[in-house]
Amino acid sequence: MTTHNEHHYFAGLDLTGRRVVVVGAGSVAQRRVPRLIGAGARVEVIAPEATPAVEAMADAGELTWHRRPYADGDLDGAWYAVACATGADVNAAVAAEAEQRRIFCVRADDASQGTAVTPAVAEHGGLLLGVLAGGRHRRSAAVRDALVEALRSGLVDEHAGPQAPGVALVGGGPGDPELITVRGRRLLGRADVVITDRLAPRELLEELGSDVEVVDASKIPYGRAANQDVINSLLVEHAKAGKFVVRLKGGDPYLFGRGYEELLACTDAGVPVTVVPGITSAFGASALADVPVTHRGVAHEVVVVSGHVGPHDDQSLVDWPALARLRGTLVLMMAVKRIGEFAAVLLEHGRDPRSPVAVIQEGTTRAQRTLRTTLAEVADVVREEDVKPPAIIVVGPVADLAPESRP
Repeated sequence: MTTHNEHHYFAGLDLTGRRVVVVGAGSVAQRRVPRLIGAGARVEVIAPEATPAVEAMADAGELTWHRRPYADGDLDGAWYAVACATGADVNAAVAAEAEQRRIFCVRADDASQGTAVTPAVAEHGGLLLGVLAGGRHRRSAAVRDALVEALRSGLVDEHAGPQAPGVALVGGGPGDPELITVRGRRLLGRADVVITDRLAPRELLEELGSDVEVVDASKIPYGRAANQDVINSLLVEHAKAGKFVVRLKGGDPYLFGRGYEELLACTDAGVPVTVVPGITSAFGASALADVPVTHRGVAHEVVVVSGHVGPHDDQSLVDWPALARLRGTLVLMMAVKRIGEFAAVLLEHGRDPRSPVAVIQEGTTRAQRTLRTTLAEVADVVREEDVKPPAIIVVGPVADLAPESRP
């Protein structure tokens, strides 16, 4: 016997600027409304009360909330309706009005009584995937998740053609190859040329095809400034030769990664460029070492500081006396070599010698190790334990919050 649900017809609706009415503002509306907003719909919610999330969307101007019960005629001028009130009688009335006005309507409490259903959806690489399973929502969600995983892993090739020439500045994350973003991994898989450096997750390069040209920027035989000029030139040259270039960086491209210099070089040369943010080790490595950079009642501020020049160097832009007066968290990056200088200047300007410190070496990788000490002793500990870069150094009371044991 054929059921009502087996007659559904898939169609993509262009709701941009069109009125969509959602009756009800509970947890169902909270899940459904964001995608409607993202589709450009002019969303109006009708309900006496709303969840905090729906109310926040109304306060932000993302939707209009009519704080009253539904009344007949509320669907006038609507293109689409969602009936997700707490009462079945209200949802039935909304569905009846929608039927009368020939407006497609999703009825959340009884899909068979509506004229439209909401599939399990996901976005991947510009694709919008939807799965219907005759009202069996767990099955549709499971199939959707399996499809997305297959696309992400490369088991399904969704590319109709090559990526357009240009450059993507991709943050590879703090070290663990699984911590790159979904978008970053997708673009890396479409690269013709990858320009990488020593801090980018090396395991990601193993996934590249044999036809992909890999340039190790750390092996370019020039000084630091000249090295960056060469990298900029390579990005532009390869892109103008019709290649899609991924500049794979460790952490985030814009956090001490000189990513903006590369963006400017590309834009000045007329090369299309996109930026894919990444998880910085300042936060990612800290988290996996049980060091939260902020914590209620402990630290309400966190400052990330570059240690590539000393505190008394003429090139330094850091106000070290001001940092010493802060009560929150300092995350020092690229600071292993000069940790004695940084600790001394913080102590000189009033930071407590007993301030807890966590030194996290090779964070998020299999070789990660964490050393806990104090500001007064950190330089000695780094030397005695032979700490080598890459490592981050976290200064502040959060460095003393590690649980005795983890489950």
